Amino acid sequence: MSEPVFLKRTIVKQTLWSEHLNEERKLRIYLPPGYNEVLSYPVVYCQDGEEFFNFGRIATLAGQLILEQDIEPFIIVGVEVNVAVRTQEYAPFGSRFKQYLSCFAEEIIPFIEHNYPVRRTPEERIIAGDSLGGSVSLHLALSYPALFSRVLSLSGAYYPQTRDILAQEEDLSWLDINMVVGLQETEYKTDTGVYDFVQMNRDTRSLLESRGATVSYREKDGYHLWGFWQKELPESLLYFLNQ
Repeated sequence: MSEPVFLKRTIVKQTLWSEHLNEERKLRIYLPPGYNEVLSYPVVYCQDGEEFFNFGRIATLAGQLILEQDIEPFIIVGVEVNVAVRTQEYAPFGSRFKQYLSCFAEEIIPFIEHNYPVRRTPEERIIAGDSLGGSVSLHLALSYPALFSRVLSLSGAYYPQTRDILAQEEDLSWLDINMVVGLQETEYKTDTGVYDFVQMNRDTRSLLESRGATVSYREKDGYHLWGFWQKELPESLLYFLNQ
């Protein structure tokens, strides 16, 4: 017996051409149970889109939140990345960083808003990422505050360059960020060195709060892995979508 239509969800794969990056960029779009084009929906934009869907199981988690916890249905847009150039796009010192920010804000957002009934205010857009994906999500909000004011950060890789940029900000009272980090992330090896992600996130939290940002922060037992982030995703999503 087939599922009732109100229980069904859809995942659409699309590709757009980016003038800023001079290449195609693949997207995965989750349409919630009961999706109806005449309605409008909050939207969650995810860095590392393929991983959010495959390892974070965000589509399954979204369905559970919508159907079991009566959360308002929302759309998810996963922006895929070529792992070979991920640091170059996501890190503030990367050679493709500025182009990626421009692609996201000036090409991906208009593409989604032209093709799907997503809401178009900063309060109805959530931008999410893990590790460097959390960092680039924050940078997108800093660069385009008219588009993004809500950031979901899973073990954000807030390298010194990011903290230096934050230190130059004077008023972040418009920013609302949900941060989680695993207590076992004290010596995590990345392609640019070994970092204490716990201290990195504590320092970033202090910088954000001292400039007026709203920060929801938690530390849990966990490693720098999707096994940890997947468990934390529902609480992070509920923070924004259950308000």
